[in-house]
Amino acid sequence: MPDKKSGKPTAAVELVTVDRSAITRRPNSPRMTGASVHVSLAGEIGLRIVRGDYPPGTILPNEAKWSEVFDVSRSAVREAIKMLMAKGLLSSRPKIGSWVEPKERWNLLDRDVLGWYAASPDRESFLRAVQELRHMIEPEATALAAERRTDEQMNAISQALHDMDQATSLQQRTESDARFHIAILRASGNDLLVPLGVLIESALNHLFAHVTREEDNLRYALKLHENIEKSIRLQRPNMARNAVRKALANTDEIIARWSR
Repeated sequence: MPDKKSGKPTAAVELVTVDRSAITRRPNSPRMTGASVHVSLAGEIGLRIVRGDYPPGTILPNEAKWSEVFDVSRSAVREAIKMLMAKGLLSSRPKIGSWVEPKERWNLLDRDVLGWYAASPDRESFLRAVQELRHMIEPEATALAAERRTDEQMNAISQALHDMDQATSLQQRTESDARFHIAILRASGNDLLVPLGVLIESALNHLFAHVTREEDNLRYALKLHENIEKSIRLQRPNMARNAVRKALANTDEIIARWSR
């Protein structure tokens, strides 16, 4: 990263110019058009960064090169770079250009960044990391929800469970599943836990998009969620902790089967 006063790189990140010959457009990639060209371009560059094509410290091509490769305007390139900077993936300085920031500076709770992670070859590691975090957070968050939930919050949890049961597609089931867990985070009464909902939602969406769910497993998962809902409704924190741990263990098994 360059020093703000001198504009020269510090020892924190060694800047390396990317091989321009390696900057190519994906085969059969459609031309980016419309008002959201910069969003599509940011997605393309962001995915390349997250999957490791451009390691931290890499100086990216300039506006002219990106514009040429993707057949877009320079203004679209500038907007795309701004988006990636806002997500913590890039920094930029005059006379140096844009470079990839260290991974610890990336906003890993950003929906787009999570989506790029889940679409990368390393998505299995991503899902395991999310599960580790869920094991650390959700049992206690659910215990708090059992103690603190309001009637309105309980209704939101119960409705999500009902929608899971009535879902006619895997997408509807997954959306209701994510809504169930997010409602519990809200019912915990700790506002700092709520942003983690996007992490859970992303993990569930991408996990079940790649895994075929058998009917028996779906019924078993629903039963586990029913136990969670019941423990919160009866306001039994210890019961809630144990119910969530069993549900998380079931998801762990799904990931393990998928990775074989």
